[in-house]
Amino acid sequence: MSTLQRNTEDEATEQSPDVRAAPPLVPASAERGRGGGRGFSSVLRGGGRVAGLDGLRTVAVVLVIVYHVEPDLVPGGSVGVDVFFTISGFVITRLLVGEYARTGGIGLWSFYRRRWVRLMPALLVMCAVTALLSVAFELPLFRGAWVAAALAAGSVVNLVRAGDAGTYSDLTAPLSHTWSLGVEEQFYLAWPLLLLVLLRHARARVVLGWVAVLCVLPVLWRTVLWDPSAAHRIYNGPDTRADQLLIGALLALVLARLRADDPRLESLRRWAGRLCLPALTLLGLIAWQIPITEVSGWNPAWYTVGFLVAALLTACVVATLDLCPRAWPTRLLSLSVPVWIGRNLSYGMYLWHYPVIRLLHDLGVQGDTLLRTGLAATLAAALASYALVERPLLRRGRPRVRRLEPVVATEPRSPVL
Repeated sequence: MSTLQRNTEDEATEQSPDVRAAPPLVPASAERGRGGGRGFSSVLRGGGRVAGLDGLRTVAVVLVIVYHVEPDLVPGGSVGVDVFFTISGFVITRLLVGEYARTGGIGLWSFYRRRWVRLMPALLVMCAVTALLSVAFELPLFRGAWVAAALAAGSVVNLVRAGDAGTYSDLTAPLSHTWSLGVEEQFYLAWPLLLLVLLRHARARVVLGWVAVLCVLPVLWRTVLWDPSAAHRIYNGPDTRADQLLIGALLALVLARLRADDPRLESLRRWAGRLCLPALTLLGLIAWQIPITEVSGWNPAWYTVGFLVAALLTACVVATLDLCPRAWPTRLLSLSVPVWIGRNLSYGMYLWHYPVIRLLHDLGVQGDTLLRTGLAATLAAALASYALVERPLLRRGRPRVRRLEPVVATEPRSPVL
């Protein structure tokens, strides 16, 4: 099984089209004199939301849905999960380091509150509906679903699945797709605190080094753990999948570190443009040809370094979308329809597709009709979730942005390296 989650921690508020982050309090020249955004000055003048990432979300969620309905069409469709993990690490870290560069701190309570408002109400509604179906109707695929709903609401489905050595138990089956929500939520609990410690106690260069080391540790840990009986442990563990989120985090920190006039940024832009098409091609070939979650796909190459490779390929694409607005992949993924779906519906589509498809199957929908009907019903459920649950809460919790007058730079301080 695979999953997907739209990484919208603060995007829905701080990077929405009608609400922009507050401008830096000092002009660019003063930034250099006052420490250059604490070593991450570029994030202060970032371009805001990257539309291509929303388009990429749409492609990934459709890929995952097709995989869950017709796995023979895309046996490696669960790679969409890897893509989303890396996107999530990138966006969340960029927001966190941007806050730190502006204010010198990270509001942890505010971060967790926004995460809860953005993700949990929609998840809880889906869990409640699933639990109701399990107790109100005799549906074979929903028997005992109230237990799965409770586990999903607690974001621990991945931990339960990690303990299954053989076939996954029926305990989490009705909502097994929520395993990656658990991985991401567990990452989000730990990462802001760890990042804040690094930013406060190390120079920017050292922070980059530490995060690079952290990216390697899960690979070494997977190598130690690897055994066919440990496939579920590796696939579902927050520790064994952390490198995919951390690769995105590292990319965000690198881009925040490099100034616009830094020749290394131009080199990165050039190489990202060159590698984007090969990266997309390889990700497509993985989805098309390489089974990952089936027993036949439990191989040491993928379950040790394969996850890291998928994250690096995704990072190449993300870098292109951020740095190369005129590149054809950026223009293609920035088309209005996939961008709107990815921005507003991808999370709801992922939440609802699994119970919707199981319900349709229980009602007798089979074959190719299941895929077409399932996509349409999933889109309808996601629209309802967006209109009735997600958007109203986001509007209510959206902060008002005050206009702040620039201040005159004072005596320069030593630069933070």
